[in-house]
Amino acid sequence: MKPDLSLLSLFTDASVLVQIVMLILAILSIMSWTLIFQRGYALHRAQKLYDEFQERFHLSSDLNRLYDYLAQKRYQGFGIEQVFRQGFREFVRLYKQEAPAAAVMEGTERAMRVSLARQEDELEHSLPFLATVGSISVYIGLFGTVWGIMTAFRGLGSMQQATLAMVAPGISEALVATALGLFAAIPAVFAYNRFFNHVDKLMRAYDNLAEEFSSALHRRLHSQSWQESESDALHPNFESADK
Repeated sequence: MKPDLSLLSLFTDASVLVQIVMLILAILSIMSWTLIFQRGYALHRAQKLYDEFQERFHLSSDLNRLYDYLAQKRYQGFGIEQVFRQGFREFVRLYKQEAPAAAVMEGTERAMRVSLARQEDELEHSLPFLATVGSISVYIGLFGTVWGIMTAFRGLGSMQQATLAMVAPGISEALVATALGLFAAIPAVFAYNRFFNHVDKLMRAYDNLAEEFSSALHRRLHSQSWQESESDALHPNFESADK
């Protein structure tokens, strides 16, 4: 009679410990795939927000209007837009307090650095879990395989004559654990490397745009004509940034 080597039968016929290993790997695989889709969508959205903001920032000649536009958006808690809002809000607050120019720029840049750090944490959310799954899944599967092979050979030791038909099911049950470990580890490692590179690229882009924004504020702050003739006109528009 031909042995049943389907995945379900291999699971049900395996020892309890190997079954536990298989369940752990299946759960890790489901969790990692869920995070892969979530992180993929989040990074795609962050890239799209950055591209849109970069274009609008370079085309805008009035930072007040740009801030007002962002303040009216429904979703305001993610990406480079949040860095801009935090920096501009701090710039306005210090400017209205008539702080020295150096203090204004220092406070603005500090606010942007804090916001950049928060955005980096947000972008890297769940990446350590993917790295962990990629690192340990193979070893968990290997443990299940070793244990299953030990169990199979221990059973063969009690038989007077061992055939390939007797050995194959036990070995197959054991190797399923390694297969599940690879199934969990390979996508997790691939996704981690891809997402990590994407986050690194985005953060470099955020830093560059933050530097451009800081330079624009620095030029405005030290523009004599702006301080003398335009500050009063722009001052009321700062109210929206101070909310």
